[in-house]
Amino acid sequence: MTSLTDRYVRAVLRAVPSAKRTELEPEIRALVADAAEAHAGHASPEAAERAALAELGDPDALAAQYMDTTRFLIGPRLYPEWQRLLLLLLPIVTPISGIAVAAVGWVGGKPVGEAIVSGLGVAFTVVVQLTFWFTLVFAIAERTGSPIAPMTGRPWSPEELPEVPAPDRMSLGEAIATIVFGLFVLVAIVWVQVASPIVIEGTAYPLFDAATWAWWLWYVLALTIAEIVFAAALYLRGRWTWGFAIVNAVLAAALAIPAVYLIQANLLFNDELVAAIDAQASGDWFSTTMAITVLVIVLVTAIDAVDGFRKAWRTSRQATPVAA
Repeated sequence: MTSLTDRYVRAVLRAVPSAKRTELEPEIRALVADAAEAHAGHASPEAAERAALAELGDPDALAAQYMDTTRFLIGPRLYPEWQRLLLLLLPIVTPISGIAVAAVGWVGGKPVGEAIVSGLGVAFTVVVQLTFWFTLVFAIAERTGSPIAPMTGRPWSPEELPEVPAPDRMSLGEAIATIVFGLFVLVAIVWVQVASPIVIEGTAYPLFDAATWAWWLWYVLALTIAEIVFAAALYLRGRWTWGFAIVNAVLAAALAIPAVYLIQANLLFNDELVAAIDAQASGDWFSTTMAITVLVIVLVTAIDAVDGFRKAWRTSRQATPVAA
């Protein structure tokens, strides 16, 4: 069998518990082989294989038949697509809705805490509503016996099989997590500066130096956007390359180098905040804390850059035999 069968078998096995995969793999391959043999008399091997896979149907639905759980509301024919769509949309729509509502509330004059609570409330509502309406549509489709998937409007076909991923490929979840984390960091930086949540003896202090903040915010914003674009491009490309590894290292250094310089030159943090903490702390706490912070930044940056080049090297090693 060709890689099409490998892709089908992998798609089935990823939907079953890991403890069962070793036992089920030869059984699934035999099932595909038997179905292909039944079509072999009047078609080429490739066409017979494709017809066999189309006959077996959605690999997630086939995997559901080997599971010990029973799904009453949505059966194994439609459950995989319902699950795929929710897992795709919820991590995207939920944070975007929550962050947008919180940002609008804050800009509109709401206190920061109230704006955050409003955003969380909307995010929760989106999860409930999206899950309810998707479930309702799929439950109706299940009970009407329609062979057509509600969202795609067509039956499953072998062309929908996912490719066998390259080593260290960024998953959709990782890409979404990178984007959401970048947005979270940006919102957090703005919040600690504008809301001044650090209060010492009744006085609220911004975290960053005012002169540095004037350009630091826009610099971090530009880097955050660049990181989001990088994560999206890496996910769409499907694998690490030397070019992606270089860009990853440049982006990491672009944040680490100015941050380390500003910390070493005592230009990053608000002098009044540092003095207020100095008045209550004992010893040279600031220099020690900043030295540890610089060390952590350097180590994290180096590890991130090396990891990108390691992934690119592994991908290039796998691609070399194919190119030959």
